[in-house]
Amino acid sequence: MAEAEPTPTLEDFPHRTFDKLRYGDTDRQGHVNNAVFATFLETGRVEMLFAREQGVPGDDMEFVLASVSLSYLAEVTYPGEVWIGTRINRIGNSSIGLVQGLFQNGTLVGTAETTVVQVSNQTHRSAPFTEPALAYLRTLQ
Repeated sequence: MAEAEPTPTLEDFPHRTFDKLRYGDTDRQGHVNNAVFATFLETGRVEMLFAREQGVPGDDMEFVLASVSLSYLAEVTYPGEVWIGTRINRIGNSSIGLVQGLFQNGTLVGTAETTVVQVSNQTHRSAPFTEPALAYLRTLQ
């Protein structure tokens, strides 16, 4: 039988940020609605990846979300904040694979694997990363 992967901690992620919970994030059961988890993931992705000074995304380029696989592990409750850890686990020619962890009060409440693709604003097709952008992205693995 294979050993289980260790539970990640926030410190396992090179990029960390947080979102403050809003009362409007809650649902009728009094916990944060599951759809808000996707917003937390977006906060982590955007803060990490939109580093124009590093050439990411490239000139006249943007990122589009290609896939998200999200696992809900525990309730998130209001008030408070959720910490978002993000790291890159795969760098392709024009795409990036991300692993993210969501934490409330030090407890892992959700995990996600996401793929984003750099696309040209002109052609709306995938566009390769530049060497400077790749160097920056490698620091986030």
